[in-house]
Amino acid sequence: MTAPAAGEAARIAEQAARASYGKLVAILALRDRDIAAAEDALSEALLAALTVWPRRGVPDNPDAWLVTAARNRMKNAARAGRVQRAAAPEIERRLGFADPGAALPDDRLRLMFVCAHPAIDPAARTPLILQTVLGLDAGRIARAFLTEPAAMSQRLVRAKLRIRDAGLRFALPEPEEMPARLDAVLDAIYAVFGQGWDGWDHPAAPDALTGEAIFLARLIAALMPGEPEPQGLLALMLYCTARRAARRDGDGGFVPLDRQDARLWDRSMIIEAEGLLGAAARAGRFGRFQCEAAIQSVHVQRPLTGRLNLAALRTLYDLLVRHTDSIGARIGRAVVMADAGEVDAAAAELGALGDKRVARHQPWWVARSHVAALAGRPAEAAAALETAIGLTDDPALRAHLMARLAALRDGTRGGRG
Repeated sequence: MTAPAAGEAARIAEQAARASYGKLVAILALRDRDIAAAEDALSEALLAALTVWPRRGVPDNPDAWLVTAARNRMKNAARAGRVQRAAAPEIERRLGFADPGAALPDDRLRLMFVCAHPAIDPAARTPLILQTVLGLDAGRIARAFLTEPAAMSQRLVRAKLRIRDAGLRFALPEPEEMPARLDAVLDAIYAVFGQGWDGWDHPAAPDALTGEAIFLARLIAALMPGEPEPQGLLALMLYCTARRAARRDGDGGFVPLDRQDARLWDRSMIIEAEGLLGAAARAGRFGRFQCEAAIQSVHVQRPLTGRLNLAALRTLYDLLVRHTDSIGARIGRAVVMADAGEVDAAAAELGALGDKRVARHQPWWVARSHVAALAGRPAEAAAALETAIGLTDDPALRAHLMARLAALRDGTRGGRG
């Protein structure tokens, strides 16, 4: 062990929490199927690490230390009659955790499919995976689902109680049961990728949200080779990640897709994504993620053809809306409609979404500004852009939007973001 400063110990503890939260909860919850108790114990262990590690040094295996500390807290709770530990020795033997230095198995997929069990409310399955397995807090999950944090917290609590009270098996479902649970698992993986992508996470870092999402998608694609949607999701994320180096300029400024230098795109990732999308298409079952990946494929063709195929994008967005009718799909379709000259129809499409769900949804305001600018209504475009800027956390993206706003106020039209 080494004895770091308190700040360094805190950093290492935070890194362990980000990289390993889901699998640690999975290991702890295997004993009694009580996810809430496992999360509480892990939180206490992390707090203990902040106290112990600066004095005694960071353990060689921080994950195993956290598991041991959390188990000790859960054992103390058991003595008070709150949990039962009869099967603990056998579980420890099977997991290889008798020795605190033992390597951790990766049980995240198992727990993800448990959280997608048919006995759990369908509306809670994806949020439950995001919190329990991937470590997102209720506030971030609520923002992703355009709902109130309090309502999301209640939904998650009810789902965890359902798992505990029903005694749901912490095991991968039988092969014939897995397709019925797959959508919630893939939705969660894509949601966590989006959280990392919006936060400019670094896909190459082992603890990055984007890298974690890609890794999990690869596992599922290998586990279920006959299912096309995992391949579609993996292709979608690879298309996006391939453009990472082009998203910022030399000064760190945001670069919108239509202004990116395609020479900076990772061609190996694009080639892999194209292959995955083609393999998924051969299954003959077109789904949401294949559709979104196909949209990205159209954008990839722009540098080769010199133009963006708006007709293909419109067709794909129509299909996507039929598959999901999500707010994101409707916004994307509206922007394509406006770029193709259907400005009034695009404005109507966005107006149909104009309720409390999008009041704080930044992409909706950006799209509304874009459509208003194309319609020759600069004052309306500027007002929408001002709202979007107020909802933007990233400094580089905010600076880009502010430059567009200045252009609008000067009587010119800002470019698409």
